[in-house]
Order: sequence, then C-alpha cells, then structure tokens
Amino acid sequence: MKLTGAQILIECLKEQGVDTVFGYPGGSVLNIYDALYERGQDITHVLTSHEQGASHAADGYARASGKTGVCIATSGPGATNLVTGIATAYMDSVPMVAITGQVPTSLLGRDAFQEVDITGITIPITKHNCIVKNVDELAESIRLAFKIASEGRPGPVLVDVCKDVTAAVTEYTPISIKETKTKEFIKKLPEVNESILAQAIKAINNSKRPLILSGGGSIIADIKDELLTLSEKALIPVANTLMGLGSFNGMHEYFTGLIGMHGSRVSNKANSECDLFIAIGARFSDRVISNLKRFAPNAEIMHIDIDPAEIGKNIKVHYPLNGDIKAILRRIIEAVEVNEDKKAWINQIKEWKEKFKKKYVDDGTLKPQYIIESLHKLTNGDAIIATEVGQNQIWAAQYYKYSRPRQIISSGGLGTMGYGMGAAIGAKMACPDKTVINVAGDGCFKMNCNELATAVKYKLPVIIALMNNGVLGMVRQWQTMFYDKRYSQTTIEGETDYVKLAEAFGAVGINVTKPEQVEDAIKEALKSKDRPVVINFVIDKDERVLPIVPPGAGIDELIHE
Repeated sequence: MKLTGAQILIECLKEQGVDTVFGYPGGSVLNIYDALYERGQDITHVLTSHEQGASHAADGYARASGKTGVCIATSGPGATNLVTGIATAYMDSVPMVAITGQVPTSLLGRDAFQEVDITGITIPITKHNCIVKNVDELAESIRLAFKIASEGRPGPVLVDVCKDVTAAVTEYTPISIKETKTKEFIKKLPEVNESILAQAIKAINNSKRPLILSGGGSIIADIKDELLTLSEKALIPVANTLMGLGSFNGMHEYFTGLIGMHGSRVSNKANSECDLFIAIGARFSDRVISNLKRFAPNAEIMHIDIDPAEIGKNIKVHYPLNGDIKAILRRIIEAVEVNEDKKAWINQIKEWKEKFKKKYVDDGTLKPQYIIESLHKLTNGDAIIATEVGQNQIWAAQYYKYSRPRQIISSGGLGTMGYGMGAAIGAKMACPDKTVINVAGDGCFKMNCNELATAVKYKLPVIIALMNNGVLGMVRQWQTMFYDKRYSQTTIEGETDYVKLAEAFGAVGINVTKPEQVEDAIKEALKSKDRPVVINFVIDKDERVLPIVPPGAGIDELIHE
C-alpha cells in the first residue's frame, strides 16, 4: 500500500508494539503528529511540558516496563532539549528510541530555521543514530532503531527524519518484529570461553569468603532467580550497586546492601576481606571502587558481563566471562558445589549486619531516613521509587528495601538533577496499577517541576516526596566535610511555597514539619486516585548522607557518624 513517510513511521511504531509515546510537537514533526492523529488510535501520546521531560519519561517507562521507551521532538531546540535525557539513558543502558524532526533535505547545511546537526551532537551518547533523507529508507531505519536499542547491551538510538521525507509517498509493506533485518549493527553474543569458565567455577568452589556484586546489568539480564539460586547454593553474600538494587531481595539474610562511596559498612568491609569478588553486570565505576589500591585487596576478581568493553576497563580481572549473563550463571549454578566451609563467612556477614545496623539520631526532628522508612512501611515495600539526584537519591537507596527488579528508577551514571519527575510519569504510564513515588530534593525538583502539569493533565497520582532543606544538600555536605564550610552558592532557600505551587498546577500539596505528621501525610497521598500529590517535608539543611568514603580513601575507610 502507498503511504506517506509520516504514516509509515506510525505504522512501524505499531509493528514494534509501541503503546505509549512521550513528546512535544513542532514544525518539523507536524506531518508525524498529523499521522498520529489519523492512524495512532492504539498509541497513547503523552504531551509533556518540555522535551527533556519527554526523554526522561520515555526512560522511566523503559526502566519500569523493560520495553523500549519512545520520545518525539521537533528540530533545533526541540531536538537539543532531548540531549540530557538521551545521555542519561546511554549511561544507564536504557533502551530508548528518540525520533526527531529535521529541516527538509533541500535546506540541510544552510542554517535554516531550527536546523541543528542532532546526529552529530548525539554520536557520543547514542548506541546508534541516523538521519533519514529518503522515504524508501524510513521503515528500515525505524525497525533497526528498535532492534539496536533493545538487543545486546541496550541503549538509546536516535532517528532524525527530514520533513520532506515525512510528506513523501512510497510503498509500505508491514512485517513482524522478527523479520527486522539486523545488518552489521548487532553483533552475535560471544560464546563463553570454556577454559575460563572452568577456572571460574573452580575459584568459586575453592573460595572461603566470596562476595557477589550485582549491578544494573543484572536487572537487564533478568537474572533474579539465578542470582538467588547461586547465592543460596554456594553460600555467597550479595551486595548491590545503585543500579542493581532489586536484583536481589533487599530483605534476604545474605544481602549486604549498597557498596562503594555510600555503601553499607557490611558491604565495604566484606569487600575488604573477601577472597573472591564476583561482579555481575556492573561496570566498576569510580563511585564503587574509590581508591583502586584498596579495593578488594585480598581477592581475585571475576567479572561477568555482556559488554566486552567493560571487562578490564577499570580494574584487573582474573576471570573474565563475556557473554549472556543468564546463560553463564546457569552453567555456574550447575557446576558449583555446596561448600560447608563458607558457613563461617555467612555467619560473619550476619554478625556484621547485626553489629553495623544503620542508625540515625532520633532527636525529635523530622528525619529523611524516617520518611523513607515510613514510605516503605505504608506501601508494604511494593512501590516504584523514582529519585532525583543527590542526598534524596542515596536516602531512597539506603532506607527503602527493594524486593524486585525495576522497582527503583534512578539516574546512576550521569547523575541527572531534574530526572525524577519525568521518570515517575513514565513509570506510572508503564505500571498504572503500581504506586509511584518520586523522592526529590528541592534543588532537583525546581529544575523540572513543570512536569507536574503533565501529571495533572493525564490524572496520574504520582507522589512527590520532597526533601526540602533549602540547600543543594549533597554539595553542601561536601562543603561541610571537605571545604571548611565554605558554602559557595549552595543555599537556595527562598519564598517558594511548594504547597501553593502544587495547587497552582492542580495537584495536591501537603506540608510536613514534624515526625508525627509523616504517616498521616503519606496515607492521605496514597488515597489520591487521579491527582499528583506533593508532600513538602521540611528537613534540616545539615542532614547528611552517611556512610561516606572521603575522596582518595579506600572503601573500607568510611565516615559513618
């Protein structure tokens, strides 16, 4: 059948099973939006307040659902407003397809109105990108974009479409997802090296104090069951990176908590004393390693990852296992032996967990830790938690217990302030039956609070747990601890009334200043069925995230009080 390029684009989205798109219209994508109006009855379009919000919403949708998120923006500033969201998705390996409009092919390179080289700009932050100048190439470009975004190590793909291409007419033949050609873009996963695998299994069997670190790749690989089986069969405790939270039940007796700069004392101490460190789907970032010489000083390192570029990139690896994580773990589980010698190590972990229980001073004032604990209690630990970045993010990671994958939605690699509001909207669209809470700081919330209007428009009862301390909390904490209290440009308290702000957008606003108000406020917010709720928790500006590893120190040198 003959269709315009814009109609073909919409049909290709439906081919890929897309049910939700986040975006903002403009001149270069008018044909696409017209086709969406005409042919997109099976697709819900969410009109965000800003293109950056659209990209974060597509990201949050992808993380919560496991499907590929989609966002659309026009050329020029519309496209560049997606950049931060694309980079956020790239750093955290989130499958996303960003579709941007471009000026007509006849105007390319002529500094036309709202022309920008978005493919050039996004080369370093996309898994793949392309510009479509011929309508006959459009369908294949869209299909390939979804294939590339979701297969192997996922990531964002950008497709830039010239406006005349969306108006041109060509023959369209529907195909199934399985029929999409991969060309040379997607490499076949390597078969695991059998010799190294045998050595790795022997190392696990011979170790007396092994420790698993489960990262974000474990969520993507869907290895919750395999991870639990390996841990329980081989008696191996499990730590998490921020991105790996939920891959192992946070209430399991073998769980040790976060590791690294803001890791638990148990995880960091276990790292220092283990004899085998097994990293699964983790990239050994600087926030995990801190001082390289002090990281797992008594251990051999095993690294299991789908991406060969990550293995050995930041740390020397003794047992590199590159390939499909799930398949590799199943091979290891089959061959691993039950070693009773490891019971002493498990008992040591349990002893440390009791000795080093997380504590905070309960002095009668409103504490962020208590707020997060209350959120966990009143949602039965079942909510999806989106976060902004900074102290709010780490409190949410430390004090909410994540029992399943895709339960925490957080910008780990890029650390994007303003991420959480859009991400929460995307997560709620993906999982309408789940409670979605955005744990935010006032500095982050100010950046993209305009997306409250989006949540109101689409009647999304997202809860914003606003940790309002009137400062840029994490930066101030560093200034307090490492810069002799020189508070340069980190005080942001002013005349903003967040309850009135929420109400101005059409949301519900609740003010909380005392501990005894916390539970009633959360219960009231949870009753909302069709409006977002902002709970303004007023906390002290000098509340700290602890533990913390000072700059240059080893992860065993935590400041914890």
